Amino acid sequence: MTRSNDRKAPPVMKQDRAKIWIRTVIFAVFFTLFGLALYRDIQMRYFSYLWALITFLPCLVIGFWMCRLVPMQVHSEFQVITFSFDRIYFALILTLVILKAITGKVLYITVLADVIMCVILGLMVGRLSGICLRVHGLKGRFSKPDGSRSGT
Repeated sequence: MTRSNDRKAPPVMKQDRAKIWIRTVIFAVFFTLFGLALYRDIQMRYFSYLWALITFLPCLVIGFWMCRLVPMQVHSEFQVITFSFDRIYFALILTLVILKAITGKVLYITVLADVIMCVILGLMVGRLSGICLRVHGLKGRFSKPDGSRSGT
């Protein structure tokens, strides 16, 4: 995390609220697509809730830790936090999505595709939660002495 000495306001689409909403929409799309496929496989007894949970929880923790890798910049004069593009996370998720497609649609290994879906969802939930908590903590530094925030 760095502090900005730039005197102009950062673009709205780089600010924390916009970036968090974008990440939330992307997660909702993945959760809907993968959640429905996972539910179908669990109902058809290809996979179980227990294995989904066993796969999801460690990835949730890893995703939560990965939020530290998100480059953030604090603009204290505007009380705004901006994010930069995280190439490591993008490459990881893209690789996992491609692996999921190959294992599910080409190799027809349903169980492995379901494990990869749980990994993707765990990483996404953990990372998004970690980012939200990290931004909340950084914004706490902007608070006025009476406990209120200005501009947020």
